[in-house]
Amino acid sequence: MRRITDVLERLDTWISLSFQLSTRTVHVISLTLVGIFFGTTVLSGQQAYQVALESDRLVRFTSSTAIDEFEGTTERLDGLVLLNTDELTDRTGGAESEIYFEVDLAGLDTGIGMRDRQMRNSYLEVDRYPYAAFGGTIEQVVSLPGEMFQVTTQGILGIHGVEQERALTCNLATVNEGYRVNCVFPVFLSDHDIEIPKLMFLKLNNEIRMELNFILEPVELDSEN
Repeated sequence: MRRITDVLERLDTWISLSFQLSTRTVHVISLTLVGIFFGTTVLSGQQAYQVALESDRLVRFTSSTAIDEFEGTTERLDGLVLLNTDELTDRTGGAESEIYFEVDLAGLDTGIGMRDRQMRNSYLEVDRYPYAAFGGTIEQVVSLPGEMFQVTTQGILGIHGVEQERALTCNLATVNEGYRVNCVFPVFLSDHDIEIPKLMFLKLNNEIRMELNFILEPVELDSEN
């Protein structure tokens, strides 16, 4: 399985730029990312998708303790998907499918500036570990009523320089030529060597609820038989 650290060496500069440039330029960069990440030409019967950067994107984490609950959000999410089929079906999945998503942690906003700075600088250490990333393959797709799908993925979740094998399940709904993606899953800070802060304005539970919501749109690539 491809390690997140290996992929980051190839993508870090491009994704950093994608959060700084115009939408039109971003799409040119995203197409370049497809070639860098997938490495080879997409074969006949395969379809690539990218996160639709002009559509709403949401990454939300929620921490609940006995005395407090707060959340942080960002829209700085980018990613690529390669299906081994020409569209999402129960036959999709396996080694010929690839996924990679990345969140720019410096964009997390909890609504309180001091809390944001403490979280980014003292605990997430975004200067050293700027991204949270997940890369792997699609393991199973289950068709649901109403052009919905439940997709199970298997891969590596990298946060704070620590990588953990994870299986993540997301719900997808058909939207035009792409898919609306919604994922909810827990992350344990201790799994990624993140200190659990006890400051009055930044009390975190070890278990964080993560939610991702975004649209995948198809990418037109050359194919060969």
